[in-house]
Amino acid sequence: MTASTHILMCPPHHYDVDYVINPWMEGNIHRSSRDRAETQWERLHKILKDHAVVDLVEPQKGVPDMVFTANAGLVLGDNVVLSRFYHPERQGEEPHFKKWFEDNGFTVYELPKDLPFEGAGDALLDREGRWLWAGYGFRSELDSHPYLAKWLDIEVISLQLVDSRFYHLDTCFCPLSNGYLLYYPPAFDFYSNRLIEMRVPPEKRIVVNDDDAGNFACNAVNVGDVVVMNQVSDDLSRRLTEAGFQVIQTPLSEFLKAGGAAKCLTLRTTEPVMPNVHAVDSVVSTTITLKGHLLDAGIINRALDLVVEGGGSFQVRNFNLGEQRQSTSTADVHISAPSNDMMEEILAQLIELGAVSLPDDQGDAQLEPVSQAGVAPDDFYVTTIYPTEIRINGEWIRVGKQRMDGAIAVKETPDGIVAECKILRDLETHEKVVVGVSGIRTVRKPESREKRGTQEFGFMSAGVSSERRVELVVEQVAWELRRIRDRGGKVVITAGPVVIHTGGAEHLSWLIREGYVQGLLGGNAIAVHDMEQSCLGTSLGVDMKRGVAVRGGHRHHLNVINTIRRHGSIAQAVEAGVVTHGVMYECVKNDVPFVLAGSIRDDGPLPDTEMDLIRAQERYAELVRGSDMILMLSTMLHSIGVGNMTPSGVKMVCVDINPAVVTKLSDRGSVESTGVVTDVGLFLSLLVKQLAQLTSPLVNA
Repeated sequence: MTASTHILMCPPHHYDVDYVINPWMEGNIHRSSRDRAETQWERLHKILKDHAVVDLVEPQKGVPDMVFTANAGLVLGDNVVLSRFYHPERQGEEPHFKKWFEDNGFTVYELPKDLPFEGAGDALLDREGRWLWAGYGFRSELDSHPYLAKWLDIEVISLQLVDSRFYHLDTCFCPLSNGYLLYYPPAFDFYSNRLIEMRVPPEKRIVVNDDDAGNFACNAVNVGDVVVMNQVSDDLSRRLTEAGFQVIQTPLSEFLKAGGAAKCLTLRTTEPVMPNVHAVDSVVSTTITLKGHLLDAGIINRALDLVVEGGGSFQVRNFNLGEQRQSTSTADVHISAPSNDMMEEILAQLIELGAVSLPDDQGDAQLEPVSQAGVAPDDFYVTTIYPTEIRINGEWIRVGKQRMDGAIAVKETPDGIVAECKILRDLETHEKVVVGVSGIRTVRKPESREKRGTQEFGFMSAGVSSERRVELVVEQVAWELRRIRDRGGKVVITAGPVVIHTGGAEHLSWLIREGYVQGLLGGNAIAVHDMEQSCLGTSLGVDMKRGVAVRGGHRHHLNVINTIRRHGSIAQAVEAGVVTHGVMYECVKNDVPFVLAGSIRDDGPLPDTEMDLIRAQERYAELVRGSDMILMLSTMLHSIGVGNMTPSGVKMVCVDINPAVVTKLSDRGSVESTGVVTDVGLFLSLLVKQLAQLTSPLVNA
């Protein structure tokens, strides 16, 4: 037994499922067996007594969830932050836990009554004592985190929970000894998963599957090298054992009916204070004002949804409702976010709703000089299609040449200060660029703002229809590719960004790496989104692992363009270690030539993109010359362009989900082609699988 470890538990004498405050309680009201609950709790209690000192708090009638002592508060050293329960059903527990802490010599800190925080259920100390992981989104508010940092003098890392089944952090996240972490990534938003990955190295992350997550595998108690948990899969038990842990499983099914397991039933009350660890609080706050027909147009609801979806929290401080139908309303909303970057992303979206900071908070726009022509400073403001004003020297200036996905360039002229939208490549060194979101507002009529408040525009929102089996065509293409490679022939691929969006990047990368591709043709977009996936894990702002848009994703491709422009070329970015995998990485590393042809729609563009159309056509023709086969992958524009410059006799395969694309290429009459109507990601996946099976050398035909 580790004598220095104390754990607080509460006997389940009054435990039952009396109400519904989480999804697990649905359908389980008064369906828990008191006898089985007592037996399961006693087994857990006995196991823990072999490894720690277990203290008990007296159970109380009327508060059946008091058995879940993890929610009593958050302990560090002799200090405890008492819980402020979100649901009234549990608020009766607070005075009982407060008395226990005071009777046992703890200094008790109490949050404001209107600020929910549910103790060690939503705040878990790194087992090395380096920082505090703090969850928010369902039971605890983000605004409680600065109090934790201040009172406990420790760095707080805020993680947003997004799955209502995992309403507390400890239901899906368990820090373990020696820097290990047991967790379920789908319970967190994209940004939080990135934070976790930045703090915990891959070899220390133990990811649980859906079934184990549903059995509350992460709701475990860790004492030294011992992990006590509900029953889990053999695979997870084996992985924990291989990591050096002794796994002890004990059934806790009766408590799962209320949404809890081993960790929920315990509170560690001996958490040592690390002398070299001190408070770091990254939570930032500001107050904005919304004006317009806030209720009838749904603007207030949309604004608050944007805050929550962006990873923040809010408090409506003042709301003045217009007295007449034609009257406008105003609302002052206090917003908090886990970081300055997230705050700026939230505010950037709120600006489009007509949200501006309060006069006392509103400052001038932040300007930074352009130090390199064609490259914006980091954190530049990405423009929208809406008329925009920026505040300089206390006065609002209209931005000229308004356009989407540009930067706001500011310069001094004899007639005064001039601001205009510019695409990145046109930025000049004598200009300054607006960064951040301070001192920016959109200028629109109320009805325009209301329309925006009720409409959505999102990338990649259309559905995809399934097509017939394509295995036969894939087999034929794979066989021909192998023959061409073995005889030293030439295959050129013309690819669109859909290859990346549909998850085909890894398969196309494999084809290049294994020598099946001798040239790549495309536009600015495929390279941008391929490197976006490599650097940020998204394609067009969509998390490629989870298939959902991430906050701030609308600017990811622009950030990548800006970064590559700073390095001077894709090859230089690869050699600098900025791009570490993907299609463009494999082209550079395997000396596969590529040509990127620009168009009128390109952002940036990348420095490698040929914006001279005539020169791009010439370079396309040079690379196509001598080809034995051309694979055209979901790009009508570039496929038709390549088709027009390709002589007969070249085998050509056009793959697209849209039948009109493959038929249009054949109808032009300039090439010999085969059309494959299917999802390009599926096609590439099947192609790579088929090629991997062709292991024996082929004989030249």
